[in-house]
Amino acid sequence: MKFAYLAGLSLSLSVFAQLSAASDKDRCGKVTLADMNWNSATLIAHIDQFVLNHAFNCKAELVPGDTMPTGASMIEKGEPDIAPEFWSNSMKEAIDKGIREQRLMVAGKTLSEGGEEGFWVPEYLVRQYPELNSIEGVLKHTELFSHPEYSDKSAFYGCPAGWNCQISAGNLFKALKLEQAGFDLVDPGSGAALSGSIARAYERQEPWFGYYWAPTAVLGKYKMVKVDFGVKPDVEEFLNCTTQADCLSPKVTMYPPSPVNTLVTASFAEQSPEAMAYLGRRSFTNQQMNQLLAWMEDSQADGEMAMEYFLREHQDVWQAWLTDARAEQVVQALKRL
Repeated sequence: MKFAYLAGLSLSLSVFAQLSAASDKDRCGKVTLADMNWNSATLIAHIDQFVLNHAFNCKAELVPGDTMPTGASMIEKGEPDIAPEFWSNSMKEAIDKGIREQRLMVAGKTLSEGGEEGFWVPEYLVRQYPELNSIEGVLKHTELFSHPEYSDKSAFYGCPAGWNCQISAGNLFKALKLEQAGFDLVDPGSGAALSGSIARAYERQEPWFGYYWAPTAVLGKYKMVKVDFGVKPDVEEFLNCTTQADCLSPKVTMYPPSPVNTLVTASFAEQSPEAMAYLGRRSFTNQQMNQLLAWMEDSQADGEMAMEYFLREHQDVWQAWLTDARAEQVVQALKRL
């Protein structure tokens, strides 16, 4: 009897030791997340902070971030621990090197389809002229796209001056020979003016043709159709010529998807494998994010307000990222807000 008791006690202690070791291995502790200065990024950062704190018992805090300085700091200093929305092409060589040197890891895709760029026309216009979903159709109807200043030209709204996309949009404008077809490359002057031109066209149900990207509030509010150039994305051409200011002979290519990932430091990945697994599952489609950004804009909501809205109104989305037990912890935390 005594030996059975001691054997049982020994087994219990062994199980306890194993559980303790597993717990130590996955102790989350203090975590820093980059709160980037655009709406989708700050929304995701606030979602991750809330989930990590309440589902994984982390001590997660947000720190200000932006793509270039955050990427450099994660590589050189190992902080912050997490960049929830990182557009990797913006500093691809440095990020790839950081991954090779095992300083960084990609936890998963923030945007499952990647960032999306293209030339667009309003959906209501395509319903009237179905051929406008292709560049050949657009070139057959140049007269529809009246210019705000010149009666003898058609308007193509490009990317604002000083933005990286100004180069790619300009090179594709040249490759597609839009100027020869009668189009003028209009510099909208700012991102707000570019989105305003789409909103104005929609309010008046007028033709519009130009560059835009997703996910954005604009493409969440206004249904637009991406114009098909008749070719597949050529990543090598895009990186080596389309996006280069000194590209002399650009070729036609569709915009390839821009990888938008969640980056973490190697130390965080080792620190909390279960939280790391959550980040690997946490992902949004462009349509989901477009709609959330449209809600943020209409509600004048910041990242914290949008996080609460998302967690309350879209439980079917985020609960799939967690076990039932961890999802319930988040639900209970929401009730305490």
